[in-house]
Amino acid sequence: MSSTLSISRVREVADLLAGDIVRTPTVLYSGPPVEGLPDTDIYFKLEYLQHAGSFKARGALNSIYSLSDKSKGVTAFSAGNHAIAIAYAAKKAGVSAKVVMPATANPFRVERCRYWGAEIVFGKTIGDLIPIVESLQHDEGRTLIHPYEGIHTVEGTATVGLELCNDIASLDAVVVPVGGGGLISGIATAIKQLQPDCKVIGVEPAGACGMAQSIAVGSALPAVDTASIADSLSAPMHLPMTYSLVQQHVDELVQVTDDQLRDAMRFLFIEMKMAVEPACAAAIAAVHGPLLETVRGKRVALIACGSNIDMQTFIRTLSD
Repeated sequence: MSSTLSISRVREVADLLAGDIVRTPTVLYSGPPVEGLPDTDIYFKLEYLQHAGSFKARGALNSIYSLSDKSKGVTAFSAGNHAIAIAYAAKKAGVSAKVVMPATANPFRVERCRYWGAEIVFGKTIGDLIPIVESLQHDEGRTLIHPYEGIHTVEGTATVGLELCNDIASLDAVVVPVGGGGLISGIATAIKQLQPDCKVIGVEPAGACGMAQSIAVGSALPAVDTASIADSLSAPMHLPMTYSLVQQHVDELVQVTDDQLRDAMRFLFIEMKMAVEPACAAAIAAVHGPLLETVRGKRVALIACGSNIDMQTFIRTLSD
């Protein structure tokens, strides 16, 4: 793809999706001062309030609406948020969806997929998912909607950046959780056209920092090891399009530990009454940690990317 997705195209996609997504709010944090950050304006883009529980509804809807032939339905592989988003988007578009999930997938997330009407096929392990999806493409003619790679996904996530820039002028930095890179590549592409002086900073789990590893070696790594409580940010591979956009438009990548993610989850629950999954806490974890000096005294926006988590998992995660 070209190095820059035009902002006019992003606006077209925003108009296309307007009736089927939430235009999520951006709020100024107004609780007790964050330790070490006096005179710092911290804004939260509350994308966890999105339909289907995460930002992924945007890319899923745009991808399905862009299909020339929807008659044979779609498929996807995911352990959670992407599967739910595809189920939701397919329901809205009147398209059949068959999602492939590992047998170990959280039952809450499985039930959310079923709620939106998707048929579910299970693989024994994560490694089983792609061969099953390939069979569904071949045998049933379904179209694969990838979790993070693809122009229509990036167009969808770019609308998050568009909304943010419309909400808050003259930002110094935007902090975005990074898994496969679908969210940050879209946001960064929009931000750099609308507020070019704003830094875009990505946050990965220390145990799943494949994007940083890819940047270090100069190409998207087709397989990376992952070990983090933030399963939504634990992409097992990286791919050329999102890698290229991150390389071009993202200013910095930092990492946070699982303990920092847990502390951030506690902070959001206590100070903002948000019970969120680890991925959703990644941006504030980075602000409390590796980005403390970077954002001090600045106007910074944090992306609260999504939260499909049940109470038992929330409590167990904080207890580990």
